[in-house]
Amino acid sequence: MPQVIGLGHVGLYCRELSTMRDFYARVLGLTISDEDLDRGICFLSAAPEAEHHELALVQAREPGQKTQNVQQVSFKVKSLDDVRVFHHRLKDAGVKIERTVTHGIACSVYFFDPEDNRIELYYTTPYKVRQPLGEPIDLDQPDDALLAKARALEEIKGPPRGAQHPVG
Repeated sequence: MPQVIGLGHVGLYCRELSTMRDFYARVLGLTISDEDLDRGICFLSAAPEAEHHELALVQAREPGQKTQNVQQVSFKVKSLDDVRVFHHRLKDAGVKIERTVTHGIACSVYFFDPEDNRIELYYTTPYKVRQPLGEPIDLDQPDDALLAKARALEEIKGPPRGAQHPVG
């Protein structure tokens, strides 16, 4: 039986492609792997040698074409320190930060890109914690303290529930 093996990429319509292109490349450090600005499209990747693009930015041709109802787009980072460094970089760039939290399974910073799409950068912890959960954290705390909080949540909340049968 065929199965989905992962999420390939996310595409967002943009009011101002150049602003969004600059934000994702300069502030978040994604690599522009390909683009055709005459056609109004830019492809970006965190690892272009492994995945051509994980994000496609497309110039909206009319106001109604703007991407809507995106709950969030999330990007993984390698370490807690990377979350911390990005948090400071985002603040220095004047980016609107929504919150910094631990989910037990991850430590995250949530913020908004130049067109108000909610973005998450997160580090995956080794803990298994029932979701949903989001406890505020101070990313300036040492890694040991942040991981201890995540570990405590595993003990308090317990493991994920697993698949649930649909209601109805």
